[in-house]
Amino acid sequence: MFKPQYPIPDTYAPATIRPAQTETAAPAPVPAGKNSALGGLAAQSPGTALALAAGGVAGVLALASVAVSLLLAVAVTAVALSISGVVVLLLVRALRQELGR
Repeated sequence: MFKPQYPIPDTYAPATIRPAQTETAAPAPVPAGKNSALGGLAAQSPGTALALAAGGVAGVLALASVAVSLLLAVAVTAVALSISGVVVLLLVRALRQELGR
């Protein structure tokens, strides 16, 4: 009655992945003029090179905006800390003058 009953263990067997056996052959020759990465890409479709350039510009602009916003946050924090430091200094001086009388 009080004996625990454990569930039946799963009979899952993991699948084994074997690489496909391929014939060893010499690599296909690359046509002349398509040795560079962008040269072959532009020869395939002219819009692809333009899309890559636009994507690169967009990426640089995004990174630049993040960097500028981080620097602006640091500058605003520095100004706020300097102002609060001056206020605390003035308060401490005022308290010293009151207590010194």
